[in-house]
Amino acid sequence: MSRLLVFQHVAAEPLGTLDPLIRRRGHRIRFKNFERHPDAQLNTERYHGLVVLGGPMNVDEHPQRTHLRNEMLAIEAMLKQGKPVLGICLGAQLLAHVLGAAVPRNPVKEIGWYPLHKTVAGSQDPVLAPLGDTTPVFQWHGCRFDIPQGAVHLARSSDCEQQAFRYGDNAYGFQFHLEMDERLIDRWLANPAYREELQDAGLPHAGHGDPEQAIRAQTRQHIAAMQAQADAVFNNFLDLVGRPQRRYTLPSREWV
Repeated sequence: MSRLLVFQHVAAEPLGTLDPLIRRRGHRIRFKNFERHPDAQLNTERYHGLVVLGGPMNVDEHPQRTHLRNEMLAIEAMLKQGKPVLGICLGAQLLAHVLGAAVPRNPVKEIGWYPLHKTVAGSQDPVLAPLGDTTPVFQWHGCRFDIPQGAVHLARSSDCEQQAFRYGDNAYGFQFHLEMDERLIDRWLANPAYREELQDAGLPHAGHGDPEQAIRAQTRQHIAAMQAQADAVFNNFLDLVGRPQRRYTLPSREWV
């Protein structure tokens, strides 16, 4: 039975729909929750894959948040061992940073539903293929990643060119949140810190004066289609777990 290591930063950002999917496939999940245990020791040797979830902190906080540096060292170790890695939002930014890419502020925040456009490479990618060439996805981020050198650019949006990449055969970074369901979106919209960020962002939401109500309406419209595609994408990623390992030589990094 394969074991997946999961890095969780805050209780509000769990695996979502990816959790039951992983369990149905018979994988065992080992969580490292840095909100509860910021000094958790990270040993990657016993695990066959890694999922790094999102969170409200930023990569540039790693000098003050020791767990971020420890996570990047663990991501680096998994890559060198040739094991599948999936980074979601903050997780994708950490993966990109490990690979030597910058993680700057995006010119605007993306919060809510936005059309995602796959690149030509994204349309041919074995994991991302189930997503439509243009499909609405859920977003909540203020920073973004540059595409690492040697990685493949898979998707973009109108407000954020760098939305997804693949490094090697089995490391993926997604800026967007395919793991969401309506209940989890409601949970974020009820979270005081997240609500404050949404209100302060001053984002336009066509047809709705209240951005929260706009997101709820768009969720009812788009969530079912995104979930169906998300299950197929995540299943494709989980297919990589257990395949023969291919080790990588990584570039030197400033954060070490």
